[in-house]
Amino acid sequence: MRETSGGAVFARHARSAAVLAVAMMLVAPAAMAARGDREAAAEPARSAPVVRNTVDELKQLMDSRQLTELRTTYNGNYGASLLFNANTLTYYVALFQEKNFWRVIKTDAVDNAERVYRTFAQQSEQLAQVYIDTTRLEAGKRYTERLVAYNEERLRTLQQEMEQQQAQSAQVSAALQQAQQQAVSLSTDVQSTNSQLDALQRRIQILQAEQGNPELSLPKPDSVPAPAAASDGR
Repeated sequence: MRETSGGAVFARHARSAAVLAVAMMLVAPAAMAARGDREAAAEPARSAPVVRNTVDELKQLMDSRQLTELRTTYNGNYGASLLFNANTLTYYVALFQEKNFWRVIKTDAVDNAERVYRTFAQQSEQLAQVYIDTTRLEAGKRYTERLVAYNEERLRTLQQEMEQQQAQSAQVSAALQQAQQQAVSLSTDVQSTNSQLDALQRRIQILQAEQGNPELSLPKPDSVPAPAAASDGR
């Protein structure tokens, strides 16, 4: 067994302490820098909005205008869109109704994105069929209601015109009947006048005939009674 003196042991400890101190001096700046990097990285994470699902993620990317619209299909008020994030080479496929996203699928594979997009486009067509049929039926209903209202108004107008025509016909009939009565009365008056005229004309003719007769018509003498016979006194 080799014996070691106390001075040599102290010297070795001193050298070890010096080496450790140098190592700590070298390692400390790197550790501090790494800690600073972690804190700096953690700070944006705390300030960034929390993404709960792919729908929220898609909305945030759309609001920040980080997406490029590659394809979009509209069917009624439904549709499907294929969007691309050029920063992360990520595809987003969305099925939506108006401005409401129903489903959003995120993928890195272009083939998968195209396949999902075609599926969503077909689904939007199927979903829109009910909307399209409803729109057509509602339009047909409104058109029929307008026709009914028009025909009702037309019927009321025709009824009013018919009532006016009937009233006018009644007035014409009454006027005609009155005219006929007046004609009968006038005919009677004419006949009476003609009779009077005939009588007057006959009297005139008689008077004219008498005036034109050269023989004077004398009145007949009154009859004289015959004288009484003389009595014979002898």
